[in-house]
Amino acid sequence: MAGGRGDPRPTALWAAWFAVVVAAAAANLGQAEAEAEAPADRSLVQPMTASNWTLVMEGEWMLKFYAPWCPSCQQTDSEWETFAKNGDVLQISVGKVDVIQEPGLSGRFFVTTLPAFFHAKDGVFRRYRGPGIFEDLQNYIVEKKWQSVEPLTGWKSPASLTMSGMAGLFSISGKIWHLHNYLTVTLGIPVWCSYVFFVVATLIFGLFMGLVLVIISECFYVPLPRHFSGHSEPNERAEETRGAEQLQDAEEEKDDSNEDENKDSLVDDEEEKEDLGDEDEVEEEEDEEEDNLAAGEEEEKNDANDQGPPGEDSTAEGEVGAKTEVGVPERPGSADTEVAGDSVRQRKSHQADKGP
Repeated sequence: MAGGRGDPRPTALWAAWFAVVVAAAAANLGQAEAEAEAPADRSLVQPMTASNWTLVMEGEWMLKFYAPWCPSCQQTDSEWETFAKNGDVLQISVGKVDVIQEPGLSGRFFVTTLPAFFHAKDGVFRRYRGPGIFEDLQNYIVEKKWQSVEPLTGWKSPASLTMSGMAGLFSISGKIWHLHNYLTVTLGIPVWCSYVFFVVATLIFGLFMGLVLVIISECFYVPLPRHFSGHSEPNERAEETRGAEQLQDAEEEKDDSNEDENKDSLVDDEEEKEDLGDEDEVEEEEDEEEDNLAAGEEEEKNDANDQGPPGEDSTAEGEVGAKTEVGVPERPGSADTEVAGDSVRQRKSHQADKGP
């Protein structure tokens, strides 16, 4: 009976081995499927850091600056991934920068708003200000709309020395922020204690840098010999005296010029007064001549009345008329008076041209 029964142990071993083989095959099949699906799910957007950002200096790139907590950045993630999948067709590389992890790059590109997009073509950078939608991004590259955008040149270029310094400042600020979070969140230190710590550290660092600058200036400063310093004082005094003398001479020249001007003005005033006096004399002479003429005419009239009563014959009257005509003094010529008047008018016009 015992010899007729089969041993069940080989059958169990065969069953176990078969199960192991089936499980291994299933595992291999699942791994193959996962590997086949992995390239489709893998992101084609290349993360950019401070160590590999120089890759954008060659070829054509589109960069996106984002923060994990930014809602607008999260809304454009799917569009950006779709744009990256078509990068081979568009012959463009797509990258992204986390401003929380890479504050230096955000300072190098001077990012102030999120999300921010930049286009790079052979080291020439331009700011893309359109929406982060796949169609707009694709048209921006295919139609080469970036050619109408002004590039970032000079000190604004991310590769310039100025923006490199800005990147260093942003990196320091990012490290300070991380340290602040470590003190307040991880260690549980109050916020005001963290602020006090940073204030004290800033003062100590400033004093240390001042000491370093003083030491550097002392090392490069070369004092002058004593004989040079001794001769320098008399030279300075001589220069001061020369400067004072020059100032005095200039003041004296100004005074002399003012005196000459005053003298010239006095002479002009005297000449004007003399001209006015001459004009007055001429006017007085003319008045006297007119008075004399009037007096002569009155005398003639009186003489004519005294020669006889009316009623004499015409011959007597003719003789009297002839006598009176002979006895009348001659009136000064009108030509002389006109010449005198013209001279007076000329003097007056000359005086009016000179002014008061």
